[in-house]
Amino acid sequence: MRIGTGYDVHRLVTGRKLVLGGISIPFEKGLLGHSDADVLVHAVCDALLGAAGLGDIGLHFPDSSPEFKDIYSIKLLVRTGQMLREKGFSVVNTDATVFAEAPKLSPYRKEMEMTLAQALEIEAGRVNVKATTAEGLGMIGKGEGIGAMAVAMIEVRGAG
Repeated sequence: MRIGTGYDVHRLVTGRKLVLGGISIPFEKGLLGHSDADVLVHAVCDALLGAAGLGDIGLHFPDSSPEFKDIYSIKLLVRTGQMLREKGFSVVNTDATVFAEAPKLSPYRKEMEMTLAQALEIEAGRVNVKATTAEGLGMIGKGEGIGAMAVAMIEVRGAG
């Protein structure tokens, strides 16, 4: 078994669509980034890549590459899952927390879990997504951004 962690944060801005966990969420602002800026997917990618000893999301999907401009981050997660399988790993589970003052994310949690699981080709029960606020503290608490952290456990395929 191997464990990895991931973290991401992006600024909220007007004029962008809010995408979290691969789901478009109605909100007056979206996250600013080179891709769709899906902090949840980015944190999960980093957790998986870290667990496999494969570096981080910036190494494999650099924000300097036009190939990844405005890309739907679920595509990055699909590629991450493929990289792990090519190295002989399978995903045991992933657990993630989104930090946001608004919007309320609980209505979207199950759909996010299913979308992440589908991208990784695992059962939905192996993916857990939670959401919390920053209690008004810092950039997230002031509604200036959204962050996410994730942990992932992987194993050598066939070992478990």
